[in-house]
Amino acid sequence: MHIVTFTRSTPDTAARLTVDADGSVSQGDAAMVVNPWDEYSLEESIAQAEGQGGTATVIAIGPEVHEEALRQALAMGANEALRMDDPALATTDSIGWATVAAAAVRRLDDIDLVIFGKEAVDTGSDQHQIQTARYLGWPFIGAVSRILELDAAGGRLRVERSLEQGRQVLDCRLPAVISVLKDINEPRYPSFMGIRRASRASIPLWSLADLEVTLPKPLTQRLKLEEPPQRLAEAELLSGSPAEQAGALIERLEKEQVL
Repeated sequence: MHIVTFTRSTPDTAARLTVDADGSVSQGDAAMVVNPWDEYSLEESIAQAEGQGGTATVIAIGPEVHEEALRQALAMGANEALRMDDPALATTDSIGWATVAAAAVRRLDDIDLVIFGKEAVDTGSDQHQIQTARYLGWPFIGAVSRILELDAAGGRLRVERSLEQGRQVLDCRLPAVISVLKDINEPRYPSFMGIRRASRASIPLWSLADLEVTLPKPLTQRLKLEEPPQRLAEAELLSGSPAEQAGALIERLEKEQVL
């Protein structure tokens, strides 16, 4: 059993982000963290690999900043980590990202399952997951809240999905791609020995040439980023007793034809 999960480093969700005049995003002194949704996919891939006596591999696509997320995954118990980077990735879109992700999975060759977190918090996107499954030609199931059965020998996967209307149980063949929700597990804390092992680990770096792929022309392009316009608001405090304030408010609302 070989399970792959993808991760990335993202700004802390508590960080105050600003957009500079040139359109670059700044987060000040705030630290980068593992994409919060990936904590659940990392835990699930590690737990399932441990339960099956298999291997959990974690992959990051992008610059060196993402290596911290990879080391966090190794500290949690992932068996292997690798990163893909290339100058051409700086201007690609989700189609290009999925092209690289699928190529990496194909190169690893013996993958039974790919697990994604629900989305990337810095971009708010998840379409790259479905696109990766499409390039691989594998089935995709999203919003997974529980893996009920994972049978690598029989090539079968059964999962439970959480939907607004209730829960849904689905079967599919392996290999497959899934995305998981936070209901699926409670991520573990890295052990001291795991942190030491991760700090010493050498993480392979693959390029587009190593993967023998050429990025497709982007279908979408980010033209610019800018701060939302400031909204100026005025407030008026009504005087008098609560009853007088209520009467004055009703009179004002009727005058403005709100009531």
